[in-house]
Amino acid sequence: MNKKTQRLNQLISLLRIQETMQVKELAEQIQVSEMTIRRDLNELEADHIIERTHGKATFLKNNLLPIYENIDSIYSLSSASNTMNQEKDRIAQYAATLVEPGDVIILDNGSTTDKISDYLPNIDITVVCYNLNIAVKLPKKEKIKIILAGGYFHPSDQMFESSEGIQFLKTIRAHKLFISASGVHQTLGMTCAHNFEVLVKKASLESSLKKILVADSSKFGTVKTVFFSSMDDLDMIITDTGLSSEWTEIIHTKEIELVVV
Repeated sequence: MNKKTQRLNQLISLLRIQETMQVKELAEQIQVSEMTIRRDLNELEADHIIERTHGKATFLKNNLLPIYENIDSIYSLSSASNTMNQEKDRIAQYAATLVEPGDVIILDNGSTTDKISDYLPNIDITVVCYNLNIAVKLPKKEKIKIILAGGYFHPSDQMFESSEGIQFLKTIRAHKLFISASGVHQTLGMTCAHNFEVLVKKASLESSLKKILVADSSKFGTVKTVFFSSMDDLDMIITDTGLSSEWTEIIHTKEIELVVV
């Protein structure tokens, strides 16, 4: 994704959440000049995505979005698994080294957490999950105990979700949570693609001692539709070498342990 397309993604995501924002505020959020934002807004206005009035931009709710790369695309685990594949592989390999004998861990839904299951050592640990792909892979490692939080199956990302499953997750006490995010923003926090993910992620966060975000560098600065948690809830972030120096500074300022692989 080129820089312009990424900005258009960010602008649309921000405006979908806030509905109306000032040009100055948008420039600050995306960290570019107001002149650049105005040019991007002119393009979005020409495509009838936003309306501009007196230094502000307003998202038009009933528009038909043109096909910008990756804007509001339907998330699927299979398509996500084919993007930033090598980076996710390195992140997953490192994450698996953090697991120790006797650990209870939660593997969140996502293409990177899916890969972690491939690299988990065959040792005496308990893995709590709610993803079909992960649940199917783990029995190959006979020493690993598996707990599946079930419910309604969402085929697009192979996830199980239900009120009963959420209540069950709240009874779990895990040493480590490996959590995913579709977007990570300095002020708007961590976001995901679907509403049904939110309560599951929140329950997993509440039930875990150490909260570890596994996310490739393309997720940072991106905002998706649904907020689920602040970055301040994290203890560690594992990402790849594509992370910008600006984001490195942001993470260090928040006193979150950062591992770049």
